[in-house]
Amino acid sequence: MIAFGSAVTDPAIYERCAEPGIRRASEPASVILAPAGDASIFRNYNIMLDEAAKHEDLEALVLLHQDAELVDEDFCDKVRAALSDPDVAIVGCAGAVGVRSIAWWAGSVTWASFTHRYEEFGGGEIPALSWIPERTPSYARRGEVDAIDGVVMVMSPWAVRELRFDESLGQLHGYDFDMCLQARAAGKKVIAEDLRVVHHHSLKLLQDVDGWISAHIRVAEKWDGRFNNRPPGLDWRQRALRAEAEADAAKLLRIASNELRDAKAAADARLIREVTNSLSWRVTAPLRRVAHFLRRIGRRQRPR
Repeated sequence: MIAFGSAVTDPAIYERCAEPGIRRASEPASVILAPAGDASIFRNYNIMLDEAAKHEDLEALVLLHQDAELVDEDFCDKVRAALSDPDVAIVGCAGAVGVRSIAWWAGSVTWASFTHRYEEFGGGEIPALSWIPERTPSYARRGEVDAIDGVVMVMSPWAVRELRFDESLGQLHGYDFDMCLQARAAGKKVIAEDLRVVHHHSLKLLQDVDGWISAHIRVAEKWDGRFNNRPPGLDWRQRALRAEAEADAAKLLRIASNELRDAKAAADARLIREVTNSLSWRVTAPLRRVAHFLRRIGRRQRPR
């Protein structure tokens, strides 16, 4: 039996996004868990882990955001295939290698089979790396990664019974990266698979900046040096100074890029003024007008 769970803070969003996808992907025997309340996503997910662990026939627990919609009708078959390797603990629809923090996307993204749909500016869609098969780059691949995007997390029976989300890390951020590190520390695999998902989300991707920064720091402190995710030989003060320097350098490069763009635009405008104000341009103006007139006449006379 494959169970599905979503932490619901806005029932309307859940009913519009996650619920239809769960209905589409689930099987008659599936259990659906959707606790509502103001608890952290860590707490809600732990409650669902406890509930799912009670089922002896559990094959997997699928945890997804309330604004994530599963679109694969053969989703359960894909999950079973992904978990056929007993060493696999966690499966996601997007993942990366070389991940050093909760910002998983800052690593080398190897797979991302989701699309981001938004409502601003009349609505639109931003397809991720592997959403459109014919546009998927040659380097994209499914398989083992350092961390996945927590928009959808498929937990194996082992992960459901042995792992728990660390509620000391915060309310919303970092739970996915921390859980992936827990699985890897236990010798298990985290993989990205072709699980197609529509993420219905505002273009404002980060609404709780302070909470994200706090979680970033706490997760970094918890796993400091455990997975060679930082340059060797640097203490916390050195790392802070290095990060500050890197941020300042990035800002300088951005300023330089903007100045280069503005300078090029000014040079182009200057060249256009020089050409249009030249004697030769003014002398040949009547000829250009005649040529333009003749082109218009020619277009009108072409057979339709």
